Amino acid sequence: MESKNYKFLLVAVFALLSLGSMAQQTYSVFDSSVIKSTRMAQQNEFWHNTYNFPAKPRDQFEFGVSAGLFDVSSGVSSRLLAPGFSAHLRKALGYVISMRLQYTYGVAQGLNYIGYKAGAAGNDAYLNNGYGQNDQIFENYRAKVQDLSLEMLASLNNILFHKQKTNTSIFIGGGFGMTAYHTKINALGANGNYRDLWNSIPVNEQTHRNRREIIRKLRAGMDKTYETEAPNHGTRYATQNGNTLRPSFSALMGIAFKLSKSVNLALEDKFTMLHDAYLAGNPSPLQRYNTYNYASAGLNFNLGNKATHVEPEWWINPLDYAYSELSNPRHMKLPKPILDDTDGDGVIDQLDQCPNTPAGVAVNAHGCPLDTDGDGVPDYKDKELITPTYCQPVDADGVGKCPEPECCKTMATTQTVSTCTIGDLPSISFKNKRGLSSDAKAMLATIASKMKSSATCAITVTGYPAASKASQAECNKRINDIKNYLIEKEGISADRITTNCEVGGGDASIVDIKGVAK
Repeated sequence: MESKNYKFLLVAVFALLSLGSMAQQTYSVFDSSVIKSTRMAQQNEFWHNTYNFPAKPRDQFEFGVSAGLFDVSSGVSSRLLAPGFSAHLRKALGYVISMRLQYTYGVAQGLNYIGYKAGAAGNDAYLNNGYGQNDQIFENYRAKVQDLSLEMLASLNNILFHKQKTNTSIFIGGGFGMTAYHTKINALGANGNYRDLWNSIPVNEQTHRNRREIIRKLRAGMDKTYETEAPNHGTRYATQNGNTLRPSFSALMGIAFKLSKSVNLALEDKFTMLHDAYLAGNPSPLQRYNTYNYASAGLNFNLGNKATHVEPEWWINPLDYAYSELSNPRHMKLPKPILDDTDGDGVIDQLDQCPNTPAGVAVNAHGCPLDTDGDGVPDYKDKELITPTYCQPVDADGVGKCPEPECCKTMATTQTVSTCTIGDLPSISFKNKRGLSSDAKAMLATIASKMKSSATCAITVTGYPAASKASQAECNKRINDIKNYLIEKEGISADRITTNCEVGGGDASIVDIKGVAK
């Protein structure tokens, strides 16, 4: 029979674990499957941005069992730790507050190491069992205590600002309930009362220093029958089903540790004050209330279906959604960004290197006016749009000063003067690409054809990078690509091609090619 009970207990535990394993561990405010139908109106308003708060989800119940030590505080100065156990059902009212209905059972025992005169103690339970007024007695009791309480619990650490969730839950709480107890006294042994044993312990030896020796001697000479009703039983308060029923108030604190997705281990200490001083038998004259303490360790299981319920809300951080929405918005209505362009040149102010360009002026990708010939005078001010390099520098109007004829004649005395009639050559646009496009290759083929028909002509290949090293490196790459293409693909001699990068001289995406005399 006993083995069958153990098998039943194991089956029950596995059943609870399987139910708990259905716990849903992630919660999204957009999941309508965990919302009650009565709350869907609020959820719909939230979805359509007409209400700021999502509906409260259904969450699971918690069922828990525990075992621990049960201890009564009373006038009996030497108490013996006794076992106890409890079971509870807990439901969240919100992310902080929850309610718990708990049943607790404990067996408390006490044995005093200080003796009293039976008459002075005023305890008829001893006098009625053959003890005389002047006989020494050692008060003792065993109380079977049952408590059913409704408690309000507050979770202290699930609202987290610096991480998503925690695997521990710290809680405090308090509540009220009813306590049923039945207390008995061990006043008689198998051979009658304990008068000889109790009177044999000298009064002058009853000190705290000798406490253990006295308790050992008393327990060795007494049995464990607890046959006599304590004075509270049916004398001070009426009994129901053999128990005295009294109101009680409790306070508790504890911590729970997650062991898995559905099971947690809880350590708890619960203090209960009973509106009665007879729980431990004969009360102390200074006591109006008895108290008892239950220190326990237990297992708690989340009960519910993951398809329709989330885990108990004291395990959920309500700030999780708010923080995720801030970092990765999915629900909030974001206004269309407004990018200012004060001068209206088509380049936003954040990227505009020339923020005050006059209206209607053509600009490059950096918002600066175009300077086709790279002479430092923008096109809209340049009275000589294409100024040859050898005629630069230029004046404020962009007009260059070419060498006088006498100068040219003087140069002819030292070297052979050649002329070039190759004419204007097209510029190559890269449009943020490093390689030569098919259009660029076609232009270079045209340039090569002109150079082959004009043996006295050479060309200069000029790029206009920004001041950064990256831009200058890109410029060198582009002009070398052009030079190598003309040499390797079009058969132009390398000594007829000159390359150059002029910082800030023009549009960084344009490379100019100009014909010059050899």
